[in-house]
Amino acid sequence: MPIKIPSDLPAYKVLNREGVKVMSEDQAARQDIRPLRIALLNLMPKKIQTETQFARLIGATPLQIEFTLIRMSEHQTKTASSDHMQSFYRPFSDIRNEKFDGLIITGAPIEHLEFGDVTYWDELCEIFDWTQTNVQSTFGVCWGGMAMINHFHGVKKHMLETKLFGCYRHRNLAPASPILLGFSDDCVIPVSRWTEMRQSEIDAATNLTTLLGSDEAGPCLVRDPDHRATYIFNHFEYDSDTLKQEYDRDIADGTPINVPLNYYPKDDPSQKPTNRWRSHAHLLYGNWLTEVYENTPFNLNNIGR
Repeated sequence: MPIKIPSDLPAYKVLNREGVKVMSEDQAARQDIRPLRIALLNLMPKKIQTETQFARLIGATPLQIEFTLIRMSEHQTKTASSDHMQSFYRPFSDIRNEKFDGLIITGAPIEHLEFGDVTYWDELCEIFDWTQTNVQSTFGVCWGGMAMINHFHGVKKHMLETKLFGCYRHRNLAPASPILLGFSDDCVIPVSRWTEMRQSEIDAATNLTTLLGSDEAGPCLVRDPDHRATYIFNHFEYDSDTLKQEYDRDIADGTPINVPLNYYPKDDPSQKPTNRWRSHAHLLYGNWLTEVYENTPFNLNNIGR
């Protein structure tokens, strides 16, 4: 089944061109089926790029998906047009009484700030608590995952001396986990962050399980069944050239940055980067959606009860 998104959303044409099944709202209305309601709280500056990345992943399953884009109620983005935000995004204040089968909370380029210093932190904490009554399963990504695990468990983020930047191999620590169905014993995942979560502090928290981890990049994928949540601190959703865009941006700005590790052939930035994570990215988000489908109640009103 396809993912249902507005036909004038930029992601529609991109995904349709790539062969991802998409359908307009008019087409979906003619099907007698309850789609999964999946929302994206998009905190990234490149809104359109991030929308497309996640729509691509959740649109590649046999399930029909109704995709809702959410923004913070008061925070005004400076990196996307007001027309785009008004046309496609709904503020949290508008959807607080609705229920969703799944919610993805993205990262945000504010790692240097303490959580409490983030201008929209209070509302974000309200959203975290809201997921416990209004969302069947939540997926926190990068800073979004770090913020969630801090809110629910007090696990801290720690600044790194140098940026973790590149493609790092991660070990499959829980091959029997349903969300890792079909995963290899190890996999490559793009990493781009100045902070880390420490395994010892995750182990000290209640009922958290690390599913993917790296000796170099630390814990990556963590399950939190008590809060029906999954946290991933790295970026399976990245396009082939996303790390390149970040590297080129920093070079142009004069920001000190290392060549992303294990990303370019022979670590040579003059060469075209190779995508070695795409299949595992689709496996992960496909497995998550399958799990949501199997566990969510048919009646949306029963979510959170």
